[in-house]
Amino acid sequence: MAKDPVCGMEVETCKAPAKTEYKGKTYYFCATGCKETFEKEPEKYTKKGCCK
Repeated sequence: MAKDPVCGMEVETCKAPAKTEYKGKTYYFCATGCKETFEKEPEKYTKKGCCK
């Protein structure tokens, strides 16, 4: 399981409708809309805390 960084929904990595790589890490999304939102401003969604 992975957490969609845009909406916070839990996503099964093997069944995720969308995924992308950013700075060497794979991010999984519940829908292509969340992926597109993430790709427009990835820093906004990867800086949500000091430790991931």
